[in-house]
Amino acid sequence: MIQTTWLRLVENIDRIEQPERLGAWLATTSRRESLKIATRQAPIPATDAVYLIADDKIDPSDAGLLREEQARAIRNAAERLPLRCQRLLGLLMGNEDLPYKEISELLSMPVGSIGPTRGRCLDHLRQMLAEMELSQTP
Repeated sequence: MIQTTWLRLVENIDRIEQPERLGAWLATTSRRESLKIATRQAPIPATDAVYLIADDKIDPSDAGLLREEQARAIRNAAERLPLRCQRLLGLLMGNEDLPYKEISELLSMPVGSIGPTRGRCLDHLRQMLAEMELSQTP
């Protein structure tokens, strides 16, 4: 992620109009690269994973901010999901560890439909996050 952020700077150096805001540009680019990694379906290559671990240990306050921004982006996208998906994911990922039978009764949904529906809802959420990232590319 760090190398990619600096690569983006090299690629866009001629487009930087306010050099005094370079720090903010780097922070935004780093955040967006982090979101790309967080929303990937493919496993993170070992080389990228090493940099992510190093980032977290070097500056835990920045890592916390990035996690907060990622969580906010996920919440914003989740709020745009269909109500059925919002309710299902809310029950599955809430504080209570509800059995599928109880979720089935609460949502009037067959137990066998919970897993496949969850998968479709998560796919929809991933797609929305990817679209949000594309619309914010610097």
